Amino acid sequence: MKLGFELTIEQKQTLVMTPELIQAIQILQYNAQELDAYIEEQLLTNPILEIDTERTAREEKGEDEHVEEPPAKSKADDDFDWSEYLKEREYDDISYRHMEPSGGHTWDGNEYTFEQFTSKEITLSEHLMFQLQFTELSGSRRQIGKYIIESLDRNGYLTQTAEEIAAQLRVPVEKVEQVVSVIQTFEPVGVCASDLRECLLIQLEARGKNDGKTRLIVESHLEDLAANRLGLIAKCVGSSVHEVQEIADMIKGLEPKPGRPFSSGTDMKYIIPDVNLEKIGDEYVVSVNDAAIPRLLISPYYRKILSSAKKDSGISQFLTSRLNSALWLIKSIEQRSQTIYNVVKAVVNHQINFFDKGEKYLKPLTLKKIADDVGIHESTVSRSISGKYMQTPRGVFEIKYFFTSGVSDGSAEGMASGSIKALIREIVAAEDPSSPLSDQVIAERLRAKGIEISRRTIAKYRDEMGILSSSKRRRY
Repeated sequence: MKLGFELTIEQKQTLVMTPELIQAIQILQYNAQELDAYIEEQLLTNPILEIDTERTAREEKGEDEHVEEPPAKSKADDDFDWSEYLKEREYDDISYRHMEPSGGHTWDGNEYTFEQFTSKEITLSEHLMFQLQFTELSGSRRQIGKYIIESLDRNGYLTQTAEEIAAQLRVPVEKVEQVVSVIQTFEPVGVCASDLRECLLIQLEARGKNDGKTRLIVESHLEDLAANRLGLIAKCVGSSVHEVQEIADMIKGLEPKPGRPFSSGTDMKYIIPDVNLEKIGDEYVVSVNDAAIPRLLISPYYRKILSSAKKDSGISQFLTSRLNSALWLIKSIEQRSQTIYNVVKAVVNHQINFFDKGEKYLKPLTLKKIADDVGIHESTVSRSISGKYMQTPRGVFEIKYFFTSGVSDGSAEGMASGSIKALIREIVAAEDPSSPLSDQVIAERLRAKGIEISRRTIAKYRDEMGILSSSKRRRY
């Protein structure tokens, strides 16, 4: 055995994740909003990068950028060969260009349109406070009313008891109960109730439907009503099943969450599609939505500084590193757009029947299938579709929607789960309400069409679509 230290030379291949590669992967994963925020961050850290606001403004005004005379070049620009500099680094262009819709606003914020603004939605608290002003409540009662309104949850329910509120405000319980009864007369009807039963009773009272049988069903048989046990309810209230069915339909038409139509006070989340799909003639045209991403270019000011600085100076080294970083960012953005385009184009080609005929014609699709078609890795396909949406003639869909498993239908490709759900929805819509179909019967009908599917799978898809079981769908 030989023990000791020695120097050896070894050659081997390893995969190294460089900072540039990590950045490119991150950019590919970003959706339009995230990429815009990332670019804004890069603009703050990299002085070489600029937004091409002048060209955007010229295009929006319809001016021809070739009309203006180009600025005279300085001697420093003549001495510095930018084309050769970029050629050595394998870049063909030093700007990032894409189309933007006309009539928009410039990136520097100088122009605005009414479409950029949205109205502020009224919250439930604001709506009730407005009504409180016109009541006869005054003094301490009005202060109690404000406290109660601010204590309501987002659904409009009062989560504190009158005793708790009275103890908190150090006022008599009777005074709190009086204020609560006044607020319960506000719009939306049913607000300020302590539970679902009280909420429904308030709405029935406002409609003049608060008779003995209806009140008894709400107070004692809500669970049976939810389970559609109308026969049992009919025996308990001494009425016919048909009459109970009518009462049940009226109760189900009430609003269980009065505060639901109002804003929660949080910001609305809007979807900006990353890809647009348009049908032009008989062809579907895919376009990546780059309008939400600002134009990028290399700052002319720092070009001059770099061209005039000595090559070995600290300024030259710093600007060169920043320039390389800027060029890599621009290239990564362009590569992102191209990758997303290739992936979505392959998806559209595979799901062409869906766009032509509808949901029933959705086919099973996997990441591996698209990866093989495009010639990239599955992980790249996953990153390129993650969190991204596509605007199509049939609506806005998350791109992941088109990647779905399926079941055998006698063909080589099979049928996607979305298509199965559409068929189940059609079968349920056409059934006799007095004798709804069970999951087993639905499975047998699909098998008759050559679709091999189990009863459990039917139940799973039905739950995902929010369709009740046959016992709960039955009408009397």
